[in-house]
Amino acid sequence: EEQKRLLENRPDQPQNPKVLRIAIIGAPNAGKSTLSNQLLGRKIFPVSKKVHTTRCKAQGVITHEDTQLIILDTPGLTSPLKAKRHNLEEAMLTDPWDSMKRADLVLVLVDVSDHWTRNSLSKEVLKCLSQFPHIPSVLVLNKVDILKKKFLLLEIATDLTEGIVNGKKLEVKSTHKQDSRSSVKLPFHITRASPPESKVPGSPFGQEKNQAQEGSGLDKSSDVGVAGRGEAQGPKHHEPEDVKDVKGWPHFQEIFMLAALRGEEVDTLKRYLLMQAKPGPWEFHSDVLTNQSPQEICDNIIREKVLEYLPLEVPYGVTQVTEIWEEGECGELLIMQSLLVPRESHKRMLIGRGGKVISRIAQEAGQDLMNTFLCDVRLKLKVEVK
Repeated sequence: EEQKRLLENRPDQPQNPKVLRIAIIGAPNAGKSTLSNQLLGRKIFPVSKKVHTTRCKAQGVITHEDTQLIILDTPGLTSPLKAKRHNLEEAMLTDPWDSMKRADLVLVLVDVSDHWTRNSLSKEVLKCLSQFPHIPSVLVLNKVDILKKKFLLLEIATDLTEGIVNGKKLEVKSTHKQDSRSSVKLPFHITRASPPESKVPGSPFGQEKNQAQEGSGLDKSSDVGVAGRGEAQGPKHHEPEDVKDVKGWPHFQEIFMLAALRGEEVDTLKRYLLMQAKPGPWEFHSDVLTNQSPQEICDNIIREKVLEYLPLEVPYGVTQVTEIWEEGECGELLIMQSLLVPRESHKRMLIGRGGKVISRIAQEAGQDLMNTFLCDVRLKLKVEVK
């Protein structure tokens, strides 16, 4: 009830409110939801190793002093063919595009631990960027802690940016100082050692020199820096058909490297995002963390565990029905949910031998719900053939 009231009432407003709407896009399983949760400081979005865990257009809200960041956590950009293979709803093809239309800034997340895909942006991501070239974009290299050969990061960054960041050509500079601040153990921080003085043409975000250095991980003491040279260039309007032979996007304003799962360097990105906010009214009350209802968060967390522990084809056919949702005598939350599956064989898999699988799902989901709602949760799950 309180969440409903906060979402329906007009939000509180500070004296000079600032706001930034951020679309996080990338291939399925790049770590978008993990990054969103780390930025929010609470588990709001479901996370799983299986692709397409995020099925809806949920929003996360970060309110810091006079600034509000609205994170548009979107389903992974996928093609109609793959959507058909996973029985995905039509909305999963259109939601990322809808989020882009609302965004003031886009974060493009790339999983650098995947050696098959890390050296080029997916065609769906490139199409999205070329459709909205006026929206400032930032490249985020995720899972850098898993990458054993850190020198590959420079090659990956060059491929994904076509060698240009914020209108400047990338140039490798070797120095011999150590940067021990990050336990990610990067051999360098890639960004421009000398950001351009002027604003980026076509961008409402042109950063001033000191802002860029403070917020983007610009680091003059890194082992390998990337210096800018050449004149700033305005965004070239790629048509969607132009992306066939293109690997990267030459209009990123910044590059960040982080390990979202461990929360490494996420604060650096968060500070940068707060600095990019522009004057404008808040959309949500300062006490709101997400536009989802508690029931939606609960459904997502349970589905995440079902995805985690069942073979690929099973979880996408599970329907969830909440039978009981009430507060106990001591303020604990009592939840009972039925998981409806299409086949008897699926039911046996979901329950597991001696009820081990369903017990584990209930235990882990219950723990996550306690951490999210900050109260005791008693969760019961039952499995039925629909």
